[in-house]
Amino acid sequence: MRWLTLYTRSRQVPAFLAALVIGAVAMRALAGDSSQGTGDPRLPVLALATGVMAASIGFSGQDLALDRTAAIRWVPRRAAHVLLAGAVVAAVLLSVRVMGTPMAATEFVVRDSAGLTGLAALGAALSGGRYAWTLPFAWLSFTFFAPAATSTAMRVATWMLLPAGTAVATWTALLLLGVGTAAYALAGPRR
Repeated sequence: MRWLTLYTRSRQVPAFLAALVIGAVAMRALAGDSSQGTGDPRLPVLALATGVMAASIGFSGQDLALDRTAAIRWVPRRAAHVLLAGAVVAAVLLSVRVMGTPMAATEFVVRDSAGLTGLAALGAALSGGRYAWTLPFAWLSFTFFAPAATSTAMRVATWMLLPAGTAVATWTALLLLGVGTAAYALAGPRR
């Protein structure tokens, strides 16, 4: 049990959970209790991205040299950390549904949480834990200001805002999750 406590502190899990809950409740308050329900996907995507960016800070520990020389196998722990972070982000956003009309469909939340978490893990492998948030932020910024998705390439680029059940968006999110998790689990955070 002591190992888990030390691990969660070193990965800043309490701060991540606080930022996640505050962000989700704030987005729920901004959404109001309209009868539109799952109409505009921008607010739920913003809530998911906020949670994933908060989680990404913990994708590296306090001392990278210690992480790399520890006598434990880091690959499964890193993969589990990424997958658990994505699941927690999706679960918190889905749990604020009890406060009013759902902000987004369950499939939409799970898909976008998975893809954004994969992006953050890839960001940690490429830039380190401190800057892991930059990839989800950059892709989110592009998606918000991109033109309408008329071609397949634009649908891949704007996968975050496409409706639930869109095959291109689902495959893009799964690919990002797989590549990001594998890169982070195998290479670890960049120094």
